[in-house]
This record gives sequence, C-alpha cells and structure tokens, in this order.
Amino acid sequence: MADAIRATGLVKHYGKVRALDGVDLAVPEGTVLGLLGPNGAGKTTAVRVLTTLLVPDAGTAEVAGVDVLAEPAKARSRFGLSGQYAAVDEYLSGYENLEMIGRLYRLGRRHSRERARELLADFDLSDAADRPTKTYSGGMRRRLDLAGALVADPPVLFLDEPTTGLDPRSRTDLWDVIKKLVSRGTTLLLTTQYLEEADVLADDIIVIDHGKVIAQGTADQLKSQVGGERLEITVADGAELRSVAAALGSLGVGEPVLDDHRRSLSIPVSGGVDVLRDALDRLRDSGTKVDDAGLRRPTLDDVFLTLTGHPPSSDDGAESTDDAAAEPVGKQVAG
Repeated sequence: MADAIRATGLVKHYGKVRALDGVDLAVPEGTVLGLLGPNGAGKTTAVRVLTTLLVPDAGTAEVAGVDVLAEPAKARSRFGLSGQYAAVDEYLSGYENLEMIGRLYRLGRRHSRERARELLADFDLSDAADRPTKTYSGGMRRRLDLAGALVADPPVLFLDEPTTGLDPRSRTDLWDVIKKLVSRGTTLLLTTQYLEEADVLADDIIVIDHGKVIAQGTADQLKSQVGGERLEITVADGAELRSVAAALGSLGVGEPVLDDHRRSLSIPVSGGVDVLRDALDRLRDSGTKVDDAGLRRPTLDDVFLTLTGHPPSSDDGAESTDDAAAEPVGKQVAG
C-alpha cells in the first residue's frame, strides 16, 4: 500500500524555538494517522508544512505523490484542510459558503451548486442550508467547515484539532462524519489533544512533543507503555497507605503512586481481575479497611504524563505563535 502522506526529517524554527525537530511520518492510503500531543508540541506546524502553508527549514514532504516543496500548487489540488477554527463567512448561508468555495476551485457554477447541496445533505445541514451561518451552533459550523474541505473531493484530508471546543454530543457527531469519509477511502491526518479521539478514529498514532516524535503505535500500544491496567485502592486510614503499598508491591509491574490527600494508591499491573482479587485477599488478611478498589485502563492524563512529563492542557508556548498565525487560514487551500 502506497503512502498518501510522507514526511522525512522535517525541521522548523520560530526564532529560538525549534517547533519541528526532525519529524518523520507516513500515512498509507485509506488510513488515519492521529498526530497526538499537547499544546505547543508542533502538531499545527507539521500540518502547515504538509499543506504548503509553511516552508520547512529542512526535510521533505509529499502528499498524494506530489512534492509539496517542489510543486505546492499541484499538491494543493490533492488535499483538503480544516483548521482549528471554523473558517466560515457568518453572513453567508451554509449553501453560499460551499458554493463560493466551489467557484474558487473553478468547478463551474453548476457543479459548485450541485456539490454544495450534496455536501449539505451528507453533513445533515440541508435544513439549515439557507440560514446565515452566524445562526449555526458550534457543531454545525464545524461540520460546515469540514464540508468545505471536501468540496473538491480530495483524496487526502488534514484535520487540525477539529473537535476542540465542542460539547460531547457535537464531538461524537463529528466523529461519525469522519468515519464515513474514511470508509469511502479518504486518507486522513488528524491532530488532536484527545487520546480518546485518536482511539476512536486512528489506525496509527504518533505522539509528538517539543517538535520530536516520542512514541508511535495504536492507542492500545500507547496505553500499554504506561501500564496496561492500574490497580487503585482507597483505604479508610491514610496512615496505612505505605504498609498497603508494601503489601501489594509485588503485584505491580511498576512503582506504586501514593496520594496521601485522597488516602489512595495506584499501581500499574497486568492480569486483570485476578490481580484485584489477590489484592483484596491480602488486604483482608492484614485487617486493612478498604473504602474503594478497582481496575482501570490508563487515561489520557496517564499517557501524557508518562510520555511527555506534563498533562495535555500544558502549553509551553512553542506553538502558541504558530497557532496565532494559523488562525486566519481558511478551511482549505485552493489550488
């Protein structure tokens, strides 16, 4: 299977900040790559290089077989881009926004109108087609923005944090739309701070931090790097935490983490409910009173804290300048 998106050794500086530091990535045709990382990691910079909006200081990149540095205009005809902000004209209707994009792509008046109506139906926006988009909800604007990126029916699509700021229902609705696109053969590069979003949508995930790729694999593989499961115990008497940690330490595959304030400890383990049963037996035999006990999979915070050393909301400023520059960028790059 050929790669629809490929980058090798991408480097980009913003003053003294090294936003990209030798990034390599590859996305086979018809698959989804999730580019995961905290704010400032370099995700948006990578997307802007791949979509011809930035020239890297070093490295190469291809989209749909076209060198984005050597033939940027040709490359732009092969992809759609939906950025972090819904770039729609709020004084135009949904239909007028899409029809205008079609005309910018030189699809012709008739084809532009037909494509606009087709996409409005696909994205469940037909009932609102003739309303000004300033009356749309946030989720509707995001769907319209994504529809705009598909007007020219590109084989490759870049989505830069498409669900940031959406409520859970709108986020789930947009996930369903994205799944349909991928089922039709679209190749997708998705940047996100949300591991659960990458878990739902991505075939493969790259974790990037401070401009470097620090991990790659499926969502399950990344979770396993921070411990496939965690045994969590809350005791009635916080003074017993350390003795409990000593009693249960041999069950873990890593060091226990104690929280004195919550009278709890967390231990990375493997073995499922058998480990939980063993832990409860040991605590019962020792006479320890347990308020709560359970097993859970690693969360988004677990993955980020382990791989990057800080939570997903952390912003080191490396990409804040980049994001500010990216805000005015339209929903796609017309060729």
